[in-house]
Amino acid sequence: MTRQGPLDLSLLPDGGVRWLDASGPNADIVISTRLRLARNLVGYAFTGRARDGERLRMLAQVKEALAHVPILDGSVLLRLDESAQLDRQLLHERHLVSKELAGLDPQHPLRTGAAVFLGEQVGVLVNEEDHLRLQAMRSGFDVPAAFAMASRMDRELGERVPFAFHKEFGFLTACPTNVGTGLRASVLIHLPGLVLTKEIGKVLAGLQQMGLTYRGLYGEGSEVVGNFFQLSNQTTLGRSEEELQDLLVRVVRHVIEREEEARRVLVRDAGYIIEDKLWRAYGTLRFARSLSFEEAMNFLSGVRLGVGLKLIPGLSVYTLNKLLIFAQSAHLAHLEGRALTDSESNLARARYVRQVLATEGSGVE
Repeated sequence: MTRQGPLDLSLLPDGGVRWLDASGPNADIVISTRLRLARNLVGYAFTGRARDGERLRMLAQVKEALAHVPILDGSVLLRLDESAQLDRQLLHERHLVSKELAGLDPQHPLRTGAAVFLGEQVGVLVNEEDHLRLQAMRSGFDVPAAFAMASRMDRELGERVPFAFHKEFGFLTACPTNVGTGLRASVLIHLPGLVLTKEIGKVLAGLQQMGLTYRGLYGEGSEVVGNFFQLSNQTTLGRSEEELQDLLVRVVRHVIEREEEARRVLVRDAGYIIEDKLWRAYGTLRFARSLSFEEAMNFLSGVRLGVGLKLIPGLSVYTLNKLLIFAQSAHLAHLEGRALTDSESNLARARYVRQVLATEGSGVE
């Protein structure tokens, strides 16, 4: 169905954030796994060169096809080109749409026909850089499950619409780096141990040598805050889907091991100093009256590390995951029912964090 008016989050399957539930493997370190497949339809210009009417015709064709795709049964269609900026920003904060699709990037104004179909843990972004981005998200470090869902969606939709494909190059995409499989797999990972032991530079350099790249919390163009990194493959041409998955799994597993070792070193060599630092972070979140986004992310990083090291009991990873997303500006505005200035957002953020920790962190002493 197509939604009109203010965004009703109850319409979204699981609010679109089941991936926050911390149920997946290594969920204390890896927040989520996301897999995207870039696809374009035969008979249309690439999105950036298509006219408005062409993008709308393509959207209508995809909408008709998705009505017969089982994995997206019960999905919700959101027309971003008909949505308020705060609603688009909120969907972006939930990692459900890209900054480009949401029209939040000055270099990429909101396009006519920009839309997203949202189902349970899967979605289809329409009229982004490519005609379609098939997206699957899972909690924790679970590349195989995310790929299985995206692959099923690709197969079921591909039976209904013709994808642009070249027998030598593979799937054709707007950006040459995505040609081939069109696969982009990424993990959102928390690496405070490597940052505090000053090993992070070596690890990130090693990633790039292995053909992976790193970005901030929201991917390309975003800054690293709170020691949260997004790791993903750089190119797809010349490698199979299995090879790309295996590379990401192998390298991320190594990064997780390095992070776990760094945490052991911190506890061994600076135990009481680290414990004091992490409890101070918790105390600030618990009682602060104003918090900027950067401050909140950095203190949440400390508390998350404390929970992972079992120094701070009584808090669940799920609670910390929710704070990571729901303490952002558009979510706070949605909670308050109006647009907020930066200073009002800082006050609302501190109030929201205090309330959550008071109710869900009641076992903390």
